[in-house]
Amino acid sequence: MSNRRSRSRQSGGSAEITDAQITDLVSKLQQLIPELRARRSDKVSSAKVLQETCNYIKNLHREVDDLSDRLSQLLANTDSNSPQAAIIRSLLM
Repeated sequence: MSNRRSRSRQSGGSAEITDAQITDLVSKLQQLIPELRARRSDKVSSAKVLQETCNYIKNLHREVDDLSDRLSQLLANTDSNSPQAAIIRSLLM
């Protein structure tokens, strides 16, 4: 058990978490990340799972930003009263 978690427990921290719970959470994260899901049978460190999770979230943010920009450009080139413009506006909300 790490010193940080030991100190947290000793200081009466209300958010106690066991090593087994951490292992379970890391395993669940590994199942959610496409790059790691394929390696499920391989042993992947917790640090690698957390690093890949952060990278995956950053990529999702970039994709959302890119799609928002593309929709905004499409809306700018569409008649504002058209049904297509209404659909684009609903996607941007």
